[in-house]
This record gives sequence, C-alpha cells and structure tokens, in this order.
Amino acid sequence: MRARHGIIAVALAGLVTLAGCSSGDDGPLMNLAASSDGPDEFAILPSRPLQMPDDLAALPEPTPGGSNRTDPQPRAEAVAALGGNPALLAASAAPVSDGSLINHATRFGVQSGIRDQLAAEDLEFRRQNRGLLLERLFNVNVYYRAYRVMALDRYAELERWRAAGARTPAAPPDPRLEAD
Repeated sequence: MRARHGIIAVALAGLVTLAGCSSGDDGPLMNLAASSDGPDEFAILPSRPLQMPDDLAALPEPTPGGSNRTDPQPRAEAVAALGGNPALLAASAAPVSDGSLINHATRFGVQSGIRDQLAAEDLEFRRQNRGLLLERLFNVNVYYRAYRVMALDRYAELERWRAAGARTPAAPPDPRLEAD
C-alpha cells in the first residue's frame, strides 16, 4: 500500500514539474507560429524572369542589400490583383486623400508607442488569464476564453440600439431564441 502511495506521489510530482515548464515564448496571439524548425515551403517564391534592358547605360547602380527588379513582391502583387495601388506600400506617409479621416481619428491626440504598450498589456492580460492546469500543461490556445468577458453580444447590442430608436439594418435572428 505504501509503495502505491509512493508511485502516486512521484507521478503527481512529475506532473507538477511539467506544469512549471515553459518554453518562455508566448509567440503570436493565436499560436500561429510553426512548431518545427523545418523548411517553410511558403517562404520559397519564384523569381521573375530576367529581362535585357534596351539601354544598358540606363541601368541603376547596384545597391548591396537593396532590392532587385526580379525579386518577388507578393504584397505589391496582391494589392494590384485586388485593384489597389502597389506604389502606396512604399509610401512613408498617409496619402493626401486620407487627410480628413486622419484628422478625425486624431482629434483627441495621439499617444506615441501605443502599439508597444497595448502589446505589453495584452501579453500580461493573457498571462494572468491562462486557465486550467491542463491548458498550461498542453499549451492549449486560450485566446477566446481569456477575452470572453470583453466580447460583445451582437444581438443584445442590436436590441439596445433598436430600443433607443436608432435605425438598424436588417440582421439575422438570434439563433439562441429560435425554436427547435
């Protein structure tokens, strides 16, 4: 009987030890990082075909570490395919056409470093709301559970706006209220 209690105690000590282990890397918010160190087949992009320019004197000076005309530009190609202007990706400032939007969004001021501050606060919030022992043991994604208290009930909000007299667009009925 004592041997059995000893085995149980050793097993529990092992579980507690494993629960304390952590990789130390919280990774992206939704744990989308690759779990292996193997090759990333999506990182391999084919180059564009080489082209001979009409005038060799018009070629720009090579820039070490700079981009090449044959380098793939997947973001620019995606923007162009969706009807956008790929030249705006390299712009350092917002386009003039967005001036009124920016003025309205910044009318109460702009806090510098807000992205870093929010990322740090979010990381701390997720650390404090990790969940159960099994979630910690098996590194289960607890994103939705951690933010459940902040989730907006869209149907309750729709009813609140309708009760206040605001015109609201049509919305599908609340599936929680549908009869079986």
